[in-house]
Amino acid sequence: MKIVQIYTGCLAQGAYYIESEGEVAIIDPLREVKPYIDKADRNNAKIKYIFETHYHADFVSGHIDLAEKTGAEIVYGPLAKPNFKAIEATDGQVFNLGKLKIKVLHTPGHTMESTCYLLYDENGNENALFSGDTLFIGDVGRPDLAQNGTITMDDLAGKLYHSLRDKIMPLPDNLLVYPAHGAGSACGKNMSSATFDTLGNQKKVNYALQDISESQFIKEVTDGLLPPPSYFPQNVALNKKGIKSIDKVMKSGLVPLSPADFEKIANAETALVIDTRHQDKFEKAFIPNSIFIGIKGDFAPWVGNLVTDIKQPILIVADEGTEKEVITRLARVGYDNTLGYLEGGIEAWIKAEKEIDSIKSIDASDLEQNFGTNDAVLDVRKETEFETEHLKIAKNTPLANISDFMEEISHEKTNFIHCAGGYRSMVASSILKSRGLDNIVNIKGGIQAIKNNTDLEIVNS
Repeated sequence: MKIVQIYTGCLAQGAYYIESEGEVAIIDPLREVKPYIDKADRNNAKIKYIFETHYHADFVSGHIDLAEKTGAEIVYGPLAKPNFKAIEATDGQVFNLGKLKIKVLHTPGHTMESTCYLLYDENGNENALFSGDTLFIGDVGRPDLAQNGTITMDDLAGKLYHSLRDKIMPLPDNLLVYPAHGAGSACGKNMSSATFDTLGNQKKVNYALQDISESQFIKEVTDGLLPPPSYFPQNVALNKKGIKSIDKVMKSGLVPLSPADFEKIANAETALVIDTRHQDKFEKAFIPNSIFIGIKGDFAPWVGNLVTDIKQPILIVADEGTEKEVITRLARVGYDNTLGYLEGGIEAWIKAEKEIDSIKSIDASDLEQNFGTNDAVLDVRKETEFETEHLKIAKNTPLANISDFMEEISHEKTNFIHCAGGYRSMVASSILKSRGLDNIVNIKGGIQAIKNNTDLEIVNS
């Protein structure tokens, strides 16, 4: 028996490769399926099943591509009703994989079709639970994503309460729990950085598995939920309906463009230019009206948060050699309309004598001497971060909701922008600059640098 967790940090997502006697099952595959196929080929094995725990909201699954390329069968749990060829399994149904067995446990709550898969080893012992978004390490799946006219968040939370207690908690304490996500995912609110654990330990430390009433569970699991990213419903629809092959997406997106062609397409297609270089490079020189979302951060989730239409035409500015990675990560969250990238990068743009822009940045130690009585400090961290500690003079304008604050941001006084470390503040600065605000100053190093290098008052909410 072989179990491999394939963890993708930028999405905080875990896919799984299970192998026995030359047969393979893949659980919750990412959109680029070649790594799974290559792994099976290296082991002289064949992919037999593709198990999906639910219709994912935070990424586009590779289930259809993988099935078409390997002949494997796609399996969902009850109530899924997929719009493509797949097995809609019944609760308790068992699938054979070599000497292993995989049992379907229908666990509604995160979504109505949410399903866990219980793995039995060669000796018939319960070995591992692939828990999807039902049970995380330290948390459980948020119950607000699948609300509709008849099913409310509280309804789903109640179903989750019973799924955990009726289906999962009676299982052996030594069972390994392999979730679909870890810390950083928006599919929960308080996930651990650990990517697996024993069920017994989770019974001790996970708040959702404690001896509490259904009403108390509903209160705890729904309290403090931030609004989901805008791309979540669009990804669910893509995963349910099906989507074009990743191969076609890469072919149409991985197109090198000269500065002249890049500029022409940007104007003709009203394309959004996303600059993925490091923020220190971006601030010095970038194409006017382009937006910084660095590849060396939570790139795909931030694109999903900030670019509300997944059909938006996109052009890429990237460090040489990273273009394929950028387009792949865009495709993972359903942004398939990449039209190409700037060949030669920003250096080629400058060499062609095209117009460039820049953003003023200062070290935190210079904030006090530059800050005037009529100026503003915008803290673009999450509300929860702001409440923990913040500058007394700062206003919380979370990056994910920056558009909601546009009317409140002054066009006259200087706006000093900071986050925790510098990534999000540069994203925010680039967005504000693209919308005509030139009176912005980015503070390098974020709140920690401000605390360490200024005497400005820090308060708690």
